[in-house]
Amino acid sequence: MKLATLCYVMDKKNNKTLMIYRNKKKNDYHEGKWNGLGGKFEPGESPEECAIREIKEEAGLIVKNPHLHGFITFPMFDKVEDWYVFIFTADEFEGKLIDSNEGKLEWISNEMLTSLNLWDGDKIFIEWLFQDKFFSAKFNYEKGEFKDYEVHFY
Repeated sequence: MKLATLCYVMDKKNNKTLMIYRNKKKNDYHEGKWNGLGGKFEPGESPEECAIREIKEEAGLIVKNPHLHGFITFPMFDKVEDWYVFIFTADEFEGKLIDSNEGKLEWISNEMLTSLNLWDGDKIFIEWLFQDKFFSAKFNYEKGEFKDYEVHFY
């Protein structure tokens, strides 16, 4: 079981979200896909601490007050084990973007997010980030192919 965070840094003034095109890491399961920022927990971290650290490491930005939108279970996502992911947005940040060692960072217009080469499940839950509801979901993939999902909104 892997615990992770995924955070979408949002520039509300310009109606854009920071995304990363995964094209630099060797043997990256996400290679060729656009993602939000995030990664695995380090020992003793809270979900918020993990999201803040990952954004600093991947983008060079310091975020404040990340907002938890939901929780997603990805059973056997990487063919090895289940992933449990806390989904955040952050619109309070400072700093300058760095040259990420995981991929190309780019501010994408919110209207264009779901037209990117995303995981199929991401195209579904990204829209939930713009709703005023908390969600708990399970997204099923088989051999890298999206199968189905279930969700509960609160």
